[in-house]
Amino acid sequence: MHVAKTQLSRLIQAAENGDEVVIARRDVPVVRLVPIAPRAKQRKFGAMKGRARTDDSFFEPLAQDELARWES
Repeated sequence: MHVAKTQLSRLIQAAENGDEVVIARRDVPVVRLVPIAPRAKQRKFGAMKGRARTDDSFFEPLAQDELARWES
């Protein structure tokens, strides 16, 4: 436990690097350090604004054969 107190930064770095870090008290394992998985990025509304372009044909009805492919 004393080594863990004095070397905590190194132990955390080791866990982040994928090493298994177990802290013991009187030779009895009591804690395992593991990295927390990074959070998935949240989607931001409007993130594509100004990046996608369409023309008037975008709003025209689909041809029957194309529409049939979407319905199946």
